Amino acid sequence: MFVALSTVLMVMDHKYDNLASLRAGLSLIVYPLQQIIELPGTVSDWFGESLSTRRRLQEENDSLRTQQLMQKVQMQKLASLESENIRLRELLDSSFEVGEKVLIAELMSVNLDPYKHQIVVNKGELHDIYPGQPLLDAKGVMGQIVHAGPYTSTAVLITDTSHAIPVQVNRTGLRTIALGSGTINRLDLPYLSNNADVAPGDLLITSGLGGRFPPGYPVAVVEAVQHDPGRTFAHIVAKPTARLDRSREVLLVWPGETPDVESDVSVETGAAPATESDTLVETGVSPATESDAAVESSATPADDTTDPAPAEDPPAEVTP
Repeated sequence: MFVALSTVLMVMDHKYDNLASLRAGLSLIVYPLQQIIELPGTVSDWFGESLSTRRRLQEENDSLRTQQLMQKVQMQKLASLESENIRLRELLDSSFEVGEKVLIAELMSVNLDPYKHQIVVNKGELHDIYPGQPLLDAKGVMGQIVHAGPYTSTAVLITDTSHAIPVQVNRTGLRTIALGSGTINRLDLPYLSNNADVAPGDLLITSGLGGRFPPGYPVAVVEAVQHDPGRTFAHIVAKPTARLDRSREVLLVWPGETPDVESDVSVETGAAPATESDTLVETGVSPATESDAAVESSATPADDTTDPAPAEDPPAEVTP
């Protein structure tokens, strides 16, 4: 009976999007339990910090950490701005903007399912978080939000097998898409032909196509390029620049919004961990791996006209 009920609920949730309000209500119920579970660790940390002038050290650390993250995010675009200025000097001024509106959040938990690369952060709809919102750390793009609850949100990383992100080679401007490989330190670029101008060490940045990820942010660095004359496309592997398995603080970005940084950046500590059952992701598309729902790409690949058509259909375009 319970198996049948679970099957019916999963089908309704996946096909008809009828359980969003129920999930939001359950997250409100679970949140106090998360706080209770975190209480012993919080009390222990408090006593430890109190032995070394807790207030002064914590305020100084939070201030310096916020400044460092903001400066690193702004510095990420300098390489792409310089390259674009060389290619388009005779044209209009650069369209890239440095300093979108951002919000600092903390990592609460990581999905332990080996087939999913998902995390939970301690910001939700009460902080204006929305599905599809870009997620970064101090080194580059990490992924995007796939479900936003009242107090917490679930994000999928760019290395998840169901994720794709439009990128371009910073050196040449060549556009393509990077697919998650299921390995935390690897991205695949399957839609570039054998004669594409790509070399190890090339920086891949967001192209801005699709309007979901703002342009100019680092995504990955090309590690290996293998040309096979018997195949249409080259085998290209890249390593993400973001510390996907190490970062504790992340940045949530609102593309196109550039308010005052000091009034919009906040650091919230002492968040409670989420359980694995809290990371249910609703995407509304066909499953990609066994019963896991696939996360749709934010844009279709935009290859140069010299590249042949891909042998297989790339991820469909999703309007944010």
